[in-house]
Amino acid sequence: MQTLNCLHHHLHLPFNVPPKPLKFTLISSLFSSSSLRKPPKPTNSFLHDYLVQSFNLPPQKALSISSKYYYIKSLQKPLSVLQFLRSLGLSEPHIRSSVRVTPNILFYDVPKTLKPKIEFFRQLGLVDSHHLGKFLSSNSKLLTVSLERKLIPCIEILKKILVNDGNNEDLIRVLRRCNWVAAMDPSWRLLNNVSFFENCGIVGSQLSMLLKRQPRLFAMQETKVRGLVKKVLDMGFSVDSRMLVHGVHTISCMAEETFERKLKHFRGFGYSDRECMEIFRKAPALFRGSEEKLMLRLEFFLNEVGFEKEVLVCQPACLMYSMVDRVVPRHRVLQIVNSKRLVKKEPSFLSVLRYSEQEFVEKFVARFPDSAEELLVAYKGHVLDSSSSASSEENNNSEQKES
Repeated sequence: MQTLNCLHHHLHLPFNVPPKPLKFTLISSLFSSSSLRKPPKPTNSFLHDYLVQSFNLPPQKALSISSKYYYIKSLQKPLSVLQFLRSLGLSEPHIRSSVRVTPNILFYDVPKTLKPKIEFFRQLGLVDSHHLGKFLSSNSKLLTVSLERKLIPCIEILKKILVNDGNNEDLIRVLRRCNWVAAMDPSWRLLNNVSFFENCGIVGSQLSMLLKRQPRLFAMQETKVRGLVKKVLDMGFSVDSRMLVHGVHTISCMAEETFERKLKHFRGFGYSDRECMEIFRKAPALFRGSEEKLMLRLEFFLNEVGFEKEVLVCQPACLMYSMVDRVVPRHRVLQIVNSKRLVKKEPSFLSVLRYSEQEFVEKFVARFPDSAEELLVAYKGHVLDSSSSASSEENNNSEQKES
């Protein structure tokens, strides 16, 4: 009743006159969220200018940081952080980049927060100031992560997965490729995803390989990881297949639209959906290459070499050999050998591709001394041309210096 009296008084209506229904817009204006909105945070103009001018931070990002640290009245703490980073031997570009990536580190306590973490990274092998600076320039976010609760336990888990990594080189590469794999509570995603992969049969060296090539999988939501593996299993892989990890790696590398376009290239050469899936199951890595390279290889093997399309269904791995260093040169040599009838029976091009370098030279170049020069040019012509060009360029540079 009291509230109703207040509304009547506010609207200048006599109490004995029934009020008209209040419009929703009026009520909403009386109780709008704007009246309850918190006052904007104060900004710190001198800190904002310092971040923009000294580190080239975008003004909007500098505004966000300066608003967060509005209470900072001097540059004592940022300057002490910079002095500490310089004492480590970090270059100015590395320091500026580290701050641009994670400006918050400027306001951290050096002895309590930054120094222990830097020491931890140095114990992992980042002793050289250049390597440490290069690492921090793009991974300074790790300096904001709890050392005891996240960094140390996550790193220990990663080290156990990475086999034959005594000097931690693979570990550092993993952190560079996906630093947030070590920036979370390990029981949140990391341990769950590791356990799931192991239950799928991805263990030991395969788990290590997956971590090195696609570390973000270990930091993804578990539901997304499960969905990704299910998608691969639906394509015909099985949990007891050693190709499963390669299928997971490939599918995780590209958008669904990209994968579909690559399948479409195969269909354009007459392959059915069943044959496309069979090729993918046998050679998942083939689909990680560019569409342009895939098209060139299909055209060469099916049109130039003259393979029946069933050959590539049975042996799709031949599509992954280097076209420049192996496939095209060996095909040229084989054409000469066959045209000159140097062998009684034409060898299978598939078997020729499998020979090692030494075996191929012995069987198809050195074996025919009368044609050896022609065969060698056909086989190594692209190498000889590049060597000749390099030698010519070196001579030109030498002549210019002498003149």
